[in-house]
Amino acid sequence: MLPVKRLKNRAKVLNMNQPIVILGIESSCDDTAAAVIKNGKLLSNIVANQDVHKQYGGVVPELASRAHQQNIIPVVHQAIKSAGINKNDISAIAFTRGPGLMGSLLVGTSFAKSFAMGLNIPLIEVNHMQGHVLAHFIEDNESGRFPTFPFLCLTVSGGHTQIVLVKNHFDMTVIGETIDDAAGEAFDKAAKILNLPYPGGPLIDKNAKTGNPLQYKFTKPSVPDLNFSFSGLKTGFMNFINTETSKNSNFVSENLSDICASIQHTIIEMLMSKLQKAMVQTGIKQIAIAGGVAANSGLRTSLKELEEKEGCTVFIPKFQYCTDNAAMIAITGYYKYMKGEFSTQTTSPSPRYAL
Repeated sequence: MLPVKRLKNRAKVLNMNQPIVILGIESSCDDTAAAVIKNGKLLSNIVANQDVHKQYGGVVPELASRAHQQNIIPVVHQAIKSAGINKNDISAIAFTRGPGLMGSLLVGTSFAKSFAMGLNIPLIEVNHMQGHVLAHFIEDNESGRFPTFPFLCLTVSGGHTQIVLVKNHFDMTVIGETIDDAAGEAFDKAAKILNLPYPGGPLIDKNAKTGNPLQYKFTKPSVPDLNFSFSGLKTGFMNFINTETSKNSNFVSENLSDICASIQHTIIEMLMSKLQKAMVQTGIKQIAIAGGVAANSGLRTSLKELEEKEGCTVFIPKFQYCTDNAAMIAITGYYKYMKGEFSTQTTSPSPRYAL
């Protein structure tokens, strides 16, 4: 085992008079991403997608990790080049430690550790979900406003659905979460039942735009407190489609827009109901959303309507910061750097890394 290369001058590392340049690396699932942030401002954000999974109808972990191995060096090289910096300008490397797919996380973690050791700079581990929340603080050429603390963040993706009470950049408490499946998974499962290609969530959203959201009713489970449940909805939707197609084999093709609009409306209603309940319980009217499902046009519209109706302030991220990206990892790394929170070369990926 090679000896851990130690930092020669820790005081120099924490010299805030020097520009703080963070290289962020994200590899939690099927997107290989790298980004560079300098003093909180985004300089580059590169993402390599993996089309190989489309033919399988979902992410294949082994194929994902292999693709990360192929993509990570070109992606990091492009991020550094696009940022207009030299690798020796980098102050620290932030990487996604988890949660995510073990094989995918291993690639990003191993590269980050090796690169940091080679440059003799700090290593910063980042929780993927914390990154989604802090994506709201990314400064770019179009940034205008940021949430003020405390605020509520609804994080919705293919693997997570949570309501997070955010008191500061590091003090986050999950006050509500799904007890089974995530909202993003419900979207993708509904799309699969409708024989829509992967990834199906965006196609549900696309077809819903021309449909009647009240055409079909689906049972919403009763879950206590601020928690969610989507498994029953998925089962109910599958049974509904099976029943209707047994009567009319063309039911889905003839009513696709209305079906998509109705299931999307149901999922969004479930999310918004709990979010409004959280607002009442906490008295907080600063609301943010994060995660892949935050790109859903129906959810974004519902949040804008909530803002007008309840007089709250809503923060909706740009599309590029909703799906998995390294800019959110880099900005989290920037705040951790300012706080002096560094990892060691012994750190390892954590697929179930809790927020």
